[in-house]
Amino acid sequence: MEENENNELEEAKQEASPDLKYRSKKEIALSGALGFFIGLAIIVPGISGSAVAIIFRLYEKLLYALGNILKRFKYCVLFLLPILLGAILGLVLGFIGVQQLLNLIPLSIVFCFAGLMAGAYPAITDQLKGEKPSIGRIALFAIGLLVPIALSLSGVFLGSGFPPLEGLAWYWYPVFVLLGFIVAITQLVPGLSATAILMMVGCFSSLVDSVSLSYCKENPYVLLVYACLAIGLLIGLVAVSKGMSKLLSRFHGPCFYCIAGLSLGSIASMFYNPDMVDIYSSFVFDAKGITDLSLGIALFIAAAIGAYMLVRVERKKGQDGRN
Repeated sequence: MEENENNELEEAKQEASPDLKYRSKKEIALSGALGFFIGLAIIVPGISGSAVAIIFRLYEKLLYALGNILKRFKYCVLFLLPILLGAILGLVLGFIGVQQLLNLIPLSIVFCFAGLMAGAYPAITDQLKGEKPSIGRIALFAIGLLVPIALSLSGVFLGSGFPPLEGLAWYWYPVFVLLGFIVAITQLVPGLSATAILMMVGCFSSLVDSVSLSYCKENPYVLLVYACLAIGLLIGLVAVSKGMSKLLSRFHGPCFYCIAGLSLGSIASMFYNPDMVDIYSSFVFDAKGITDLSLGIALFIAAAIGAYMLVRVERKKGQDGRN
C-alpha cells in the first residue's frame, strides 16, 4: 500500500515536471543557440546565459534538466545535448574572438557587452510583474545591487589577491574549484555574467591570455587551473540548479527582486573593476583611443537596442502562446 502511494507520488512529480522532449528541429536549434550563448557567457563580458534562457523560455527546463540529471539521466541528457554542443562552440569562439578583440579595442568590447546586459535587463524585470514590493523585497534588491559593486571596489582598492597563473602554490587550486562553482552560479542566476565576476576578482585577463598552445607548453600546470575550474563548474551546475528550482518555486518574487539587483549591479561593475582600471590607466586620448571610445559608445547603444528587441520578440511570442 505504502509502496503504491510512493509510486503515485513519484509519477505525479514527473507529470508536474517540464516537458523536455524536442518536438521539432526548430526546438533543437533554439536549444543549440541557447548553449552557444551560455558558452559565450563564460568568457564574453556582458552575456548572461540564464537571462538568454529566460528570453528563449527555456530557463525552467534547463534548471530541471541539470538538477535531475542523476535521477533521470537519459531524459535530461537528451535535452541537454544540443545545449552542450552549442556551449562548446560558443566557448571556443568566445576565447578566440575575445582574446584578439580585447587586444585591439578593449573599451569597445566591454561597452558592447555591457549594452547586451542592459538591453536584456527587461527580461529580468518582466519576472516581477504582479509581485508587490515590500520593505523586505526592496532590501533584497539593494543587497543584490551592492554585492557586485562591493566586489569590484574591493578588487580595485584591496587587490584581487589572485597571483599570476605561472608557478601557483598548491593551495590556489582549490580556490579555482570554488571560482568554477561561482561561475556556475552566474550561469544559473539570470542577469549575472561569469566574465563580470572574473573581472571583479581580477583574473579575467590572465585566464584569457593563457589560452594558447605556446603558453600551455611553457606553463603546463595551467591545465590544472582549467581542470579545477571545470570541476567546480560541473559541481555547481548540478548542485545549484536544484536549489534554484526549489527557491524559485517557493519564493519567486523575493528571488527575482534579488536577481534584478544583482543584474543591475553587474552592469555597473563592468565599467569599474581591476581589469577595467588597467584599461583606463593605459588609455590615451589619441586617434586610436578616441576611435575605441566612440566605437564603444555606439556599440553599447546598438547592443542594448538589439538585446531589447529580442526581449520584445520573445515577449510577444509568449503573449501569442497564451492567447
